[in-house]
Amino acid sequence: MSPRLTPAALAVGLLISHSALLAQSTTDKKAEQLDTVVVTGIRASLQTAVNVKRNASAVVDAVSAEDVGKLPDNDVGQALGRIPGISVGKDFGQGASVSIRGTDPQMTYTTLNGQTVASTGWYDQKDIDRSFNYSLLPPELIGGMEVYKSSQADLTEGGIGGTVIVKTRKPLDLPAGTGFASVRLGKGSISDDLNKEVSGLFSWRNPAKSFGVMVAAAMEDGSYIRRGVEADMRWSGDVAPTTFVQERERKSLNVSLQARPATGVELGLNYLRLELDADNSNSSHYIFTGNAAADCKATNAANGLCVQFNRPAANENLHNVFLQNWVRSASMNSDSLVLDGSFKGNGFKLSGVAGSTKAEGGTNQTTNFAYGRWNDGTGVRTLPIFTGTIDATGKQISITPSSNQNIGVGNLPANSTPESWASGRGPNEDKENFAQADLTIDLGEGFLTAFKTGIRATQHTFTKSGYRGVHAATAVPASSASLYDGSLELVGGWSVPKPNIGAALAAASANITRWVEDRSAYGQLKEDNQALYGMFDFEADKWKGNFGLRYIRTEATATSYAFDGTPLAAGDVGQNNGWGRSKTSRKSSYNDWLPSLNAGYELSSDTILRVAAAKAITRPNFTNMFNSTVVGFDDTNASNDAFNYGSPALKPQSSNQFDIGLEYYYGKGNLVSANFFYKKISNFITTQTLVNQKVGVVSPDSGKDSWTINQFVNAGGGKISGIELQLNHAFAGGFGVAANYTYSDASAPATSYQDQLNVFTLSSKHNMNLVGYYETKDYSARLAYNYRSKYMVRESGWYGNRMHDATGSLDLSLGWNLTDTLRLSFDAVNLLKKDDVQYGAAGANTTLRPSLKAGFPTWYFEGETTYRVGLSAKF
Repeated sequence: MSPRLTPAALAVGLLISHSALLAQSTTDKKAEQLDTVVVTGIRASLQTAVNVKRNASAVVDAVSAEDVGKLPDNDVGQALGRIPGISVGKDFGQGASVSIRGTDPQMTYTTLNGQTVASTGWYDQKDIDRSFNYSLLPPELIGGMEVYKSSQADLTEGGIGGTVIVKTRKPLDLPAGTGFASVRLGKGSISDDLNKEVSGLFSWRNPAKSFGVMVAAAMEDGSYIRRGVEADMRWSGDVAPTTFVQERERKSLNVSLQARPATGVELGLNYLRLELDADNSNSSHYIFTGNAAADCKATNAANGLCVQFNRPAANENLHNVFLQNWVRSASMNSDSLVLDGSFKGNGFKLSGVAGSTKAEGGTNQTTNFAYGRWNDGTGVRTLPIFTGTIDATGKQISITPSSNQNIGVGNLPANSTPESWASGRGPNEDKENFAQADLTIDLGEGFLTAFKTGIRATQHTFTKSGYRGVHAATAVPASSASLYDGSLELVGGWSVPKPNIGAALAAASANITRWVEDRSAYGQLKEDNQALYGMFDFEADKWKGNFGLRYIRTEATATSYAFDGTPLAAGDVGQNNGWGRSKTSRKSSYNDWLPSLNAGYELSSDTILRVAAAKAITRPNFTNMFNSTVVGFDDTNASNDAFNYGSPALKPQSSNQFDIGLEYYYGKGNLVSANFFYKKISNFITTQTLVNQKVGVVSPDSGKDSWTINQFVNAGGGKISGIELQLNHAFAGGFGVAANYTYSDASAPATSYQDQLNVFTLSSKHNMNLVGYYETKDYSARLAYNYRSKYMVRESGWYGNRMHDATGSLDLSLGWNLTDTLRLSFDAVNLLKKDDVQYGAAGANTTLRPSLKAGFPTWYFEGETTYRVGLSAKF
C-alpha cells in the first residue's frame, strides 16, 4: 500500500528539510528588512481599520487590535458587531454567530488566515450548521479581522453575506522578544462566581530576521447564569421559571513558526488549539395553568392560550407542580494545523497552503432528575402548589406568587434516581483537509497590472451520532442532599436547589449498565469540493480593482441508517424502533460559475467611488442535508414528535449581488461613507410540513403512529437591499467618535419557513453603533452603544421559531497606563441590563405550536451586566 502524506507529516517534513537553510542563514544580507510598526490605542486601531478599507480593492471593513493581545472588545463577536452591517447573535451570554447585511448567519463564511476552521456546538438542542462558533475564540489571540462584503474570485466560496477573515499574528512581523501577559477578574450582576482569565504571548526571531517563533495562550475559568421564564404551554399550559447554570472553562493555544530561508522564499506553520468545557444544568419550576379552567381569566383569541391567570388558593385535587433538573456534560474543541509557503521570483509569486482542521464536541452525557406533585395524590407531597397571578398579555410574562414557593432539599425525597428516558449522549465531529495553490503574474505597467490564478481542493466530513444509556433493572439511588449545592433564584422571587453538576452526572452513571447507539440520531455528510479561478488586477489613471471568474464543483454524500421497519431486538433501545442495522448512502453533485467585479474610482485624492458586482453561493446547512432525523421520540411530550427528511441533492443558495458606495477620507483616520447594496437570492431551503402522518413507528409517549413530517427542498427566492452609513472622526484633545447605521430590507419567501413569515433568519432591519472615546498617553475611556431591531430566531427541534425583540447594549471601557509596561483596565458590558425577550410571531393558521403564534411571550431571560478588571504587561 502506498503511503499517505497527511498535512501534519507534510508540514513537519518540509520544515525539517529547510532546517539546514535556516541554520546557515547569515547576517550579511544587504537587503534591510524594516520592522512592522505596531499600532496601539483606540485611535490607532481605528486608523488601521480605515486604512484597510481605503486600500482594499473590494468592499471591506476591518477590526484592528489596539495592541498586542487587545481587541477593542472582550468578545470576538462583540468586536465584529461594531462593523457596519454586522449583527451578532448571542448564545448563553457570548457572541456566537455573525449576520452580515441582513443575511442568515449560515451565509457568513468564517476563515482563519483565509482557511476553514472546524467547529461544532456543545448544546444538543441546537441545529447543526456551517457557521463558526465564535464563543470558542479568545480575543487575545487575534491581531485583527477583515470582513469582505463583496466577493472576488480568489476568495473561497461560501459566503453570500460575506467572508470574515480572522488573522493571527506572525513572529517575523513583531520585534524580537515581544511579550504580553494579562490577568482579568470578572463578575456578573446575576452570575455569582468570579470569572478568571489569564493570557500571554511571546514572540522571538533571530537577528537575521529569517526565522521566528510565536507562542500565545489564553485560559478562562468561570460560570454563567441565565435566569428567565420559559412558557412553552405544551404541558397543560406550563409556565416555567427557569435558571440555567454553566461552568465554563476555555483554553487556547496558538504556535506559529515562520521562516525566510532564502531570498524570495517564505514558509510558515501555524497550529491552533481551542477548547471549551461547558457543563451545565437547567432547573425549571413548572406552573400548570391548564389544571383548572376557572383560574384562567383571559385567553389569546388567536392561539387559545391563557394570558391572564389568577389562582387564589391551592387545591391538591386539581393542581400539579413539577421541578425538573436537566444536567449535561458538554464540550467542544478545535484543532487546526496549516502549512503555507511562497516563492517570489522575477515578476511572479507562487504560493501554496495545505492543512487540516478538526473539531469534536457536543453533549457527552445528559441526565434528568425530576420531582412532581400530582392531583391524583401521587408524587412529592411537600412541594408547594403555586398560588398567585401570571400575566402574559405583553412581550414578557409577569409572575407574582401569593404564597411561599421556595423549594429546598428538605422538600425533596431523601433519595433520588435519574429519569431513565433522558440518559443520552450526542457527540459530533467536523473535519476538513484542504490544499490550495496560487500563482500571481506581474503584467507590467499597462491597464492590467497582474493576473492571479489558483486551485483549491477540500474534503469535508461532518458526523453526528447519538447513544442511549440503558439503566439497571434495579435503580441505584443517591442521596438527594448530595445532588444539590446551595440554591438558585428564579424569576418570581423564590428559590430552588442548585444542582451539583458533577454529583448528578456521577449518580446517573451509577445507574447506567451500558450505552447503545441510537441509530436514528446517526448522520454523516461528506463533501468533496474543488475550485479553480482566474482574476485580473487593474489600475490606470484613477481606476483600481479586479475582475475574475471562479468555477466550483461539489460532490456530496449523505449516510445514515435506513428506516426500514426493523423491529427492536432484545436489549435494544426504543429510539431504534423501525431503524435498520445497515447504513445507506445517497450522492449528488453540482457545479457553478461565479463571476465578480470590484472597482474603485478616485473622484479626488480623498474621495473614492466604489462599485462591485458578483455571484456568490452558500452551501446548504448540514441539518438540511442529513438523510433523516427524529425529534421528540419518547420525551413525554406527544406534540413534539417529528421526522425531518433532508437530502444531499439540495442545491446551494445563490445570490446575484451589487454594491455602490462613496467614501470620503480626510485627516488621519477620518472617514465618511455611504454604501448601497442589493442581493437577489435563489434556491432557498424550504420546509414542506405535513402533520398527523403515519411512518410505521408508535411513539411511547403518545401511543400513536402520528408524526409531523418536515421535508427540506429548494424553492423560491428572496431579496435584500439596504444602505450603510459610516463616520469616524477624531477631535482635538484626544476625543473621537465612530458611528455607523445599516438599514437592511430583507425579504425571504414565506414558504421557506414553517412560521410562514417572509423575513430572513436572524435578520434585523436596523443596526446601529455609536462609540465615543477619549484617549491620552496615560488614560483612555470608551462608551459604546450597539442596537439591533427585532429578528426571527429559527431552530428545529424543541425551541422552534420565535421573534426576538429589539435589543441594545451600552458598554464602558476604561484604561490607565500605569507605566510604559503596565496597564490597568476596567470593562462593563450591558450597563442597561437589557432583557432577552422572545415571543411567538407566526399566524394562527400555521403548523407551529400555539405558544409560537400571535405574539405569545414564549421566553425571556433577564439582562445581566458583567464587570471585568484587568492588569496587563507588554514588553
